[in-house]
Amino acid sequence: MSHNPGRRRLLGDSAIQVLAREGVRGLTFRAVDTEAQVPTGTAHNYFADRDALVEFTATRIRDRLAVEQPGERPGLTARMRAQFENFTDNRECYLALLELRLEATRRPAIREVLGQVVRAELDTRAGEHADSAMPGGGTEATLLYLAMLGLAVEHLTLPDTLAGHDIDQLLATLADRIATEHPDTAPNC
Repeated sequence: MSHNPGRRRLLGDSAIQVLAREGVRGLTFRAVDTEAQVPTGTAHNYFADRDALVEFTATRIRDRLAVEQPGERPGLTARMRAQFENFTDNRECYLALLELRLEATRRPAIREVLGQVVRAELDTRAGEHADSAMPGGGTEATLLYLAMLGLAVEHLTLPDTLAGHDIDQLLATLADRIATEHPDTAPNC
């Protein structure tokens, strides 16, 4: 297998584009090569089989979705706004991730890989939550992750569903409710 990291990332990014546009069934080596504008067979030189391509794509999605938090020790609402902006800025990554989640219900190999990626993400979020003195603990960090995931699904797949809602107000209310669940923790909103 070839080991040019830049080319490998390009192929992963191209796989993300294919997944977002065509779904898992459209994710072929040829489609990735075409999207990346590389010679036919290049993706196969980097990935032994389709499962290896899917596994790398899942980790590439995780890497691309890492949210750089604004400012120094921002409040919970600011963190949530940054995450929401990440949904919009990285729409294709989230759509590709949704495609992989659906495929994981049918394919144990994808479920295992994606499960590892998501568990690592949850652990990272809980650690960041605790390290930044956000209100609540691991449970609140997980609830926040799940709420933001639901918001992402609605925003990316059926944006008109939220048309009558002020997203900033929804985020502020969610942050406030998480903060008030722990009155002994000073709100950092």
